[in-house]
Amino acid sequence: MNVVGVIPARYLSQRLPGKVLLPIAAKPMIYWVYQKALQADLDAVYVATDHAQIFQAVEDFGGKAILTKSEHTSGTERVSEVAERIAARFFVNIQGDEPLIAPEVIRAVADTVCSGVSPVVSAMVQLHDPEGYRDPTVVKVVANRQGRALYFSRLPIPYYLDTNRGPYFKHLGIYGYTREFLTSLRCLSDSRLEQAEKLEQLRFLENGVSIHMVQVEHDSVGVDTAEDLERVRRLFESPTSWKVQSEIADHKYQPKARLR
Repeated sequence: MNVVGVIPARYLSQRLPGKVLLPIAAKPMIYWVYQKALQADLDAVYVATDHAQIFQAVEDFGGKAILTKSEHTSGTERVSEVAERIAARFFVNIQGDEPLIAPEVIRAVADTVCSGVSPVVSAMVQLHDPEGYRDPTVVKVVANRQGRALYFSRLPIPYYLDTNRGPYFKHLGIYGYTREFLTSLRCLSDSRLEQAEKLEQLRFLENGVSIHMVQVEHDSVGVDTAEDLERVRRLFESPTSWKVQSEIADHKYQPKARLR
């Protein structure tokens, strides 16, 4: 195998436990993420989870799942465990709580990491929204002219002295990794920057790992709270803006009957 998509799906998320199982358009959230990953035409897609209920839900809709350790502190660590068990050259980490992630974004990250430009690749989208610029839940990134990430922050970066209406780049939490990077992950020193901002990618930067940023056109919506979930449900009810109407119509979700 060349490129494998991995969707880390932890059950005990802090603000919305079990969120990947919550229904959106009559299907569990993780179903929609899995379908988007399939549409990116990767060599294989797996859900990596620490919980039997998520594992069973994925099998119910015909997906592939792997049970992983419960002590992982980040999605990258969970993907690293999968890399120990799946023979592939490259891995794409797709967030399990982004049911509106565009397949084009997944494919762009996969193609870029396969090009050999960097051991870690991620994505960013240019925005002008002043609310998002100030919102600490929206992670911002600045990159150099060659596309290498210089820093990620929850604070507004770059900081515009004259106006806060300038463009900025929102970081999308999708990553492409080489196998070599994932196998060396445990050797990376603890990062004070990661602890300060609660952003795992700062551990990579502080240890001298290059992260190449791919600029994409499609934003996404992460589900961290009940309010986020309702927002995504409303978007599915008005699907034209997110191009999901055909998916809702075409995918007939029929869970398998479970053996008693």
